[in-house]
Amino acid sequence: AALLPRPARGLTDRLYCGRRVCYEVLGVSRQASKAEIARAYRQLARQYHPDRYRGEPAGGEGGGKQAAHEKFLLIAAAYETLKDEETRKDYDYMLDHPEEYYRHYYHYYSRRLAPKVDVTIVILVMVCAISVFQFFSWWSSYNEAINYLASVPKYRIQATEIARQQGLLNKTKEKGKNRRSKEEIREEEEEIIKDIIKNKIDIKGGYQKPKIYDILLFQILLAPFYWCKYIVWYCWWIYCFTIKGQEYGVEEKLYIIRRYMKMSQSQFDSLEDHQKETFLERQLWIRENYEVYKREQEEELKKKMAMDPRWKRYRRWMKNEGPGRLTFIDD
Repeated sequence: AALLPRPARGLTDRLYCGRRVCYEVLGVSRQASKAEIARAYRQLARQYHPDRYRGEPAGGEGGGKQAAHEKFLLIAAAYETLKDEETRKDYDYMLDHPEEYYRHYYHYYSRRLAPKVDVTIVILVMVCAISVFQFFSWWSSYNEAINYLASVPKYRIQATEIARQQGLLNKTKEKGKNRRSKEEIREEEEEIIKDIIKNKIDIKGGYQKPKIYDILLFQILLAPFYWCKYIVWYCWWIYCFTIKGQEYGVEEKLYIIRRYMKMSQSQFDSLEDHQKETFLERQLWIRENYEVYKREQEEELKKKMAMDPRWKRYRRWMKNEGPGRLTFIDD
């Protein structure tokens, strides 16, 4: 036990000015102001700076330029310690409580290794960058969906018919200088068809039209509002359906079914309307009915996989030549 404090004391030798007192290094008292500390540092720095040192100063400790260089480093360390109010406060506490070795060690290196840039600014920049990438990525997916729908004959014919009824494709041909090429006319008609598809078709799920408040930045800013809204809704749910025992409405039934299926709101919205009607007809908001439906779906999936030729080939390959199989070849 007597040997344990020795290495702990060795920690403080590498902190601040080591075994020297920073105030004594600069030749000031502990009550010195920042101006006095700065003035003392400038005087000593001019005296011991390697570029300005010319021979051994009066009253020096000997050693020439090497000693002056070490002295200058010690002076700089003392000034760095005392010029900052927080660092000076930690150093004064170490002088008054030298026995708290590990506390001094922690405070010293936590300040030296702390990031110079405000972490809040870094996080804000990262969130903004992610939000911008997220928004443009959604727009790209949405445009891909529109381009695909414009190439499907079913939707393209309907959009073309609507455009003709609205008189968008029946414009008279320009003459003279305003006359356009066939390529320009074709591009304009393509844009008209895509605009009609955008307005007439309700795209849900991952390819839906992006909304500004769905990106990460706005989600973080609106998080308190969403939390308050959820708490109010949850209290209303408990009061209406647990305490008063009211019957579930259509929205409440679909919400319970979605929770049982572990689907997000966007995933559930992408389902067809007839599928949701089937859920309601089978009363899947009741746990027992949902468990029966889940088992039926699993059995149906197994049958489809058993009848699928690709799945049969895969099972046959796994049985005969699957990975990890070792065999001996008879000569």
